[in-house]
Amino acid sequence: MKLRSVFPMKIAKYGYIIVSTIFCIVGIAMIMLPTPSAKAIGIFCGIAMLVFGIIKLVGYYSKDLFRLAFQYDFQFGILLMILGVLTLFRPGNIMNFISISFGVCMIADSLFKAKIAFDAKQFGVHEWWLTLALSILTGLAGLVLAFRPSEAVSVIMTLLGVSLLTEGILNLSVAISLVKIVNNQMPDVIDVEYYETKEDS
Repeated sequence: MKLRSVFPMKIAKYGYIIVSTIFCIVGIAMIMLPTPSAKAIGIFCGIAMLVFGIIKLVGYYSKDLFRLAFQYDFQFGILLMILGVLTLFRPGNIMNFISISFGVCMIADSLFKAKIAFDAKQFGVHEWWLTLALSILTGLAGLVLAFRPSEAVSVIMTLLGVSLLTEGILNLSVAISLVKIVNNQMPDVIDVEYYETKEDS
């Protein structure tokens, strides 16, 4: 029997980890030095959303063992790709759009991840509470970013940095604790040949 390839699962898991780590690094940099150009941030956010959207689609079709981390990534991956393309079209004059769209995406992602955390609890995954706690924190950061308490660019950059950091930590946690790769995983549908036998009367 041919075993399922784990290559797409590895792309999705390690893609999640790499992109989330980049989010964390860039988020910390923006918190400490909230003065990069709006155009540079627009280009980064556009590329990041586009790449992460593609990784989410790969994750959705990879069919990892628990089917927890990627179960909502089809719709969310397409949404991120669309937002990424829109952001790349006008990266220099788009801070309000980035704040609102990225904030709303974070809120939606936190709700999906909270549901995943409760599903993980049913599966007996011990780290479910960490995913839930990080989901709540990410949702709050997304809410603040979407409403922007200040129009100052430095404040928006700092909020965006905090949001990238919390989103990165959340996705790192999900990828590490909930994505299980089994090398000898069987396919969902097993091909079986049936033969009719005639019984002697």
